[in-house]
Amino acid sequence: MRYKITIEYDGTNLLGWQKQLDGPSAQDFLEKAVLAFSGQSVEVSSAGRTDAGVHAIAQIAHFDIDTKLDCFRIREAMNAHLRSMEAPVCILEAEETSDDFHSRFSAKERGYIYRILNRRAPTVLNKDRVWWVPVYLDINKMQQAAKYLLGNHDFTSFRAAACQAQSPIKTLDVLNITSVGEEIIFVVEAKSFLHHQVRNIVGTLKLVGDGSLNPDDVKTILEAKDRSQAGATAPASGLYLNKVVY
Repeated sequence: MRYKITIEYDGTNLLGWQKQLDGPSAQDFLEKAVLAFSGQSVEVSSAGRTDAGVHAIAQIAHFDIDTKLDCFRIREAMNAHLRSMEAPVCILEAEETSDDFHSRFSAKERGYIYRILNRRAPTVLNKDRVWWVPVYLDINKMQQAAKYLLGNHDFTSFRAAACQAQSPIKTLDVLNITSVGEEIIFVVEAKSFLHHQVRNIVGTLKLVGDGSLNPDDVKTILEAKDRSQAGATAPASGLYLNKVVY
């Protein structure tokens, strides 16, 4: 039987989604939880390999076990074992799915949000949950600049050096920037992303917001196809995988 699970996790103290030899990961905790309740060693495959420090509101994953089990029982058993391990991970939902479903390859779109706390005072309650930027950011200018990034482009300028994607060409379907109280929220959606693409885009648009760049400069940066021309990578703490569409 193949089971699909929806997962929430706090990435602050995780080395990312993927299993690592030198520290905790979301995948490792989940595979241990499945083993604990079913007695079966499995691979839990996800829709996206989030980096160290990145959070998930609705990560999707799947695994196969030999036994047909009630989905409520799977969720409750896995969460019980995750709590016993003090894992910053929980299962929001478990459901049966078809054998041809794959959490990564069946996905039609992925969505991320990025949170900037834009105020003079530092954050206490949102530590490791946002990027604190104490200088004023002009959201209107960032919105103007974001329009140049929508659609199908070569995103080499926003691609990490370690990116393993075969092509830098991606289609950005959504890049919305809104102000909610003291926070600036980026909503970014595409079928797939390059390594660090969202964080590199946010880091560049932040420079537009603080006046270091003009909105039109983002078009020039995109066309340069040169990572050194774009802004620094925004911190992982503000990034959340918040939806996967199938």
